[in-house]
Amino acid sequence: MKKNRNIKRLKKDIQELESSDILLQNGQDCELEQNIYVNEELLKQVFENCSDIVFRPILVNGQTKMLLIYIDGLVDTKTLDQVVLKPMMYEGMPNGLKSVDSIGDIMHDRLIAVSQIKTVSKVREVIDEIMKANIVVLTYGENQALVADLKGFEKRSIEEPSAEISVRGPRDGFTETLRVNTSLIRRRIRSPRLKMEPYTIGDLSQTDVVIAYIEGIAPDSVLEEVRQRVERIKIDGVLESAFIEEFIEDQPFSPFPQIQNTERPDVVCASLLEGKIAILVDNTPFVLIVPMTFWTGLQAAEDYYERSIYTTFVRWIRFILINVSLFLPSLYVAITTFHPKLIPTNLLISIASARESIPFPAVIEALMMEFLFEGLREAGVRLPKPIGSAVSIVGALVIGQAAVQAGIISAPLVIVVATTGIASFAFPRYNLGTAYRMLRFPMLLLAGMLGLYGIAISTIAIVIHLTNIRSFGIPYLSPVAPQITRDLKDVLLRTPRWNMTRRPLMISGEDKTRIPDGQQPGPKRGKETE
Repeated sequence: MKKNRNIKRLKKDIQELESSDILLQNGQDCELEQNIYVNEELLKQVFENCSDIVFRPILVNGQTKMLLIYIDGLVDTKTLDQVVLKPMMYEGMPNGLKSVDSIGDIMHDRLIAVSQIKTVSKVREVIDEIMKANIVVLTYGENQALVADLKGFEKRSIEEPSAEISVRGPRDGFTETLRVNTSLIRRRIRSPRLKMEPYTIGDLSQTDVVIAYIEGIAPDSVLEEVRQRVERIKIDGVLESAFIEEFIEDQPFSPFPQIQNTERPDVVCASLLEGKIAILVDNTPFVLIVPMTFWTGLQAAEDYYERSIYTTFVRWIRFILINVSLFLPSLYVAITTFHPKLIPTNLLISIASARESIPFPAVIEALMMEFLFEGLREAGVRLPKPIGSAVSIVGALVIGQAAVQAGIISAPLVIVVATTGIASFAFPRYNLGTAYRMLRFPMLLLAGMLGLYGIAISTIAIVIHLTNIRSFGIPYLSPVAPQITRDLKDVLLRTPRWNMTRRPLMISGEDKTRIPDGQQPGPKRGKETE
């Protein structure tokens, strides 16, 4: 009798499946059917030729048909076997329960021991949950599906970022897993005021994006602007945070970056405490921080872990080297070509004798060497690490020495270009250093055509451009232009931490107090000494 009933039910299911053409035509926007075979057929059509999608049928207590759907390789199969399959297939239903009344009542509350579980009722929602590496469970007679979070894909361990190494400070860095990155931030800021708003961007990639900020510290105007720019992004896929960056920056054709990126959790947390906003993207260790100022690009994480006197000294060395990297080649070309009287006589004679047999003008000579140096640097980056540095260093020495001996390049220019290259490595932020490297070439051309006047014109143009840049409404050169005196404590110098009692005026929101006044250390006086 039982066998005949099963045969009759199977025939009925087949008839419903054959008459489900309207459901299949409606596609992914329709509701789930109570007939599990109809749902299975529709999902198999959606995932046709997807060999990594697993359809796992289960028979519970000999009567209740269930279907598990998940992506092979993105699910923790060990937990799946122990927590989901074993209770269903071997342990059966809990004692005292005779039949499956509701997928939400039985499976959600009593069968599956998974922390994050929810139910969905639309085919589109089922597809999205499968693509997010979740497990979907369909039950016969139910028009809802159970979604269990059992992600278990391979991921990189937490380690120090190779591009932002510091002598003193934390050694952990972000990874390609979004939840690992948010946990690294939450470990440092243990406050419910730290908010993390989720977004999904990319029609095909469905990439998870999180906007992190501290409520009351982040300005509402900047936060609302960030939300609007992120929400209006329409793209087929997001593979890295740079995809988001290009859609939300203020001036995309400016050589200067308006959005900071970092792999260090401590840098992100320090920025959040100042009132900035972080944008975390899944599948990349680089986190975006907005708004960004010019002075932020010149500050290293290590500046805040060393004593203020030493940090100020190092900052001034850094500022000098940064200016050297931009102006030194242009000054050499301008002075040797148009203003030789500015050079002391002995030095002028030495330079003239070195350039006596050189067939090229100084500007062509400098452009050739700069182009060669940039080519060696790029080759060193693209080559494998064991040989990349060796090729760049040996190539520079061999080519430079050979060019001088052949009389193509003068020795003073080799010294200038080498000094410029060393100075360019002083940039704490790679993207800002790239902007200076790009500007060096047009400045060289102007110096070769107009001398010091060309350098003055290019400098004025750069300063005007910098003063006109805004990053989410914040002036790029603040707090220098417009000048905010109290915020200059952390620009050209770094005062002691107990002296930086207020957050940046233009970046922070309502809560501007960072440290209470009166915490300057020193010996006790008066009655306390007695």
